[in-house]
Order: sequence, then structure tokens, then C-alpha cells
Amino acid sequence: MSEVKTSQDSPIGNLVKYSVDEGVALLTLNDPPANTYSYEMMRELDRSILDARMDEAVHVIVVTGYGDKFFYDGANIKMLTEVTPTYKYYFCLHANETLLRFEQTPKLVIAALNGHTVGGGLEVALAADLRIARRGAGKMGLPEVTLGVLPGTGGTQRLVRALGKSKAIELIATAELFDFEKGRELGLVNKIFDADSNEAFMTHVMEYARQFTTPEKASRAVGLIKRSVQSGAEVSLESGLALERELQQQLFQSDDAREGLDAYINKRKPEFTGR
Repeated sequence: MSEVKTSQDSPIGNLVKYSVDEGVALLTLNDPPANTYSYEMMRELDRSILDARMDEAVHVIVVTGYGDKFFYDGANIKMLTEVTPTYKYYFCLHANETLLRFEQTPKLVIAALNGHTVGGGLEVALAADLRIARRGAGKMGLPEVTLGVLPGTGGTQRLVRALGKSKAIELIATAELFDFEKGRELGLVNKIFDADSNEAFMTHVMEYARQFTTPEKASRAVGLIKRSVQSGAEVSLESGLALERELQQQLFQSDDAREGLDAYINKRKPEFTGR
């Protein structure tokens, strides 16, 4: 087992718990009971993403919520009623920038949905590459219209990219909350685990995440696959193909590509290092 690092070493605070184990960085949103987010939490999440990005021992990032009731229940409504419109604007701007870090970091990001995932919680989950849920643990959806606002942390933009215009508008305008099984039918949830407790669920999630780490998997290739898809989907086909070629060239020069090709030729199991 690798050395565990924790965000308690950080001067920022403890609204996001950070640890690393066997190549997987676990980011736990920690503001019970509902893990609602504030500017302070987003600062810590931003810092944690950067820590995981810069740590060469980290191959996969998992984000989850503390406890067994909520993954993330969106923005702190009381806070939003007390601050100025200017503060709200910059709060949303920073939240957008933070979630873009998830998408732009060339390491796989998995959202472990351990409880209700609504509003800003679903917006955070949509910024992940894969979403894994605990069966029966909660609902998901974007109910912001019931507050007279729209999902302002990427919800309108990421949901339409996932589901198309008509379905995205329907789900957001009706404020429908639905279970994880429907989320899987829609394509918003990749996998659902049965688990008697949140601890058992997270054991399943971490085991799932480790399949994308070394030595079993070329984690750098996984990260650049993610980068090619995430960035390529936002540009023209020609530009996307150019990006794909450049990333492929980087991989052709990697130790893992040499190892993978040699293992194939010599009919042996590859031992990847992430380099």
C-alpha cells in the first residue's frame, strides 16, 4: 500500500478530505449533513485537484461525499441569500473553473455517488469522466428552476452534451428528480453497485478505480484517451483528429507503449509504469 497523504497538511482547511492509496486519489466532500458547497469548499476542491494532478503517484481521481446520505447537495442556499450579486457571479465563475480542472486534467476522474446527487451535486458529477452509484442511495436531478434560477455551474451545458437538447431542457425545466437506475438508462450513470453500507460501496469503487492504474493498465494512455475525448468533443472533427494524432505521438514515445508492444510481440503480460 502506498503512503497516504492528507489535505490536513494544507493551510486551507478540511472541507475536502484528500488521501492517496495505490495510485488512486480520493477526494471526499466533507460538510455534513448535506455536503453543500461554498466558495471555501470549492477552493479546497480546486487545490485537491491540483495536488492530484501534480502527484506522479496518482493515476486516477475519485470524488465522493462524506456520509451515506448525500454525494453533494449543491450550493449552500443560505449563503446565496446573504451575499451580493457580484459575489454570486464570481462564486459561479470559480466553480466553473474548478470543474473544468477535472475535465482538463489528463487523469481519469470517477464520481462515486453515495447519496443524493442534486443541483450542484449533479453538476460536479457531470464534470467527472465516469459516474458510479450505490443502488437505492438517493436521487439525482437539476431542480434549480424551483428556486427561480438555472443550473449555473455547468448543468445546462454538460447535460445537453450528455443527453441532447430536448431531453436536457425537459429534465431541467421540469426539475425532475430520478433514481440512479433511471440515470443509468439515460446514460448519466455508468455502473451501479449493490452495497449494505457506504464503506462497502467505497470498497467496490476503489477496486473499480484501480483497474485503470499501473501495473495492469497503462494509466498515461487512459489519461490521454480521456483528454482526447473531452477536448476533442468540443472542436471540429478535423481539429479533434489533429489533437488525437498529437496525443498518440506522445504515447508512442512513452515507456508504456514500448512495454505494451514488446509484451504483445513476446506473448507476455505487460507491466506498465505510467511513464
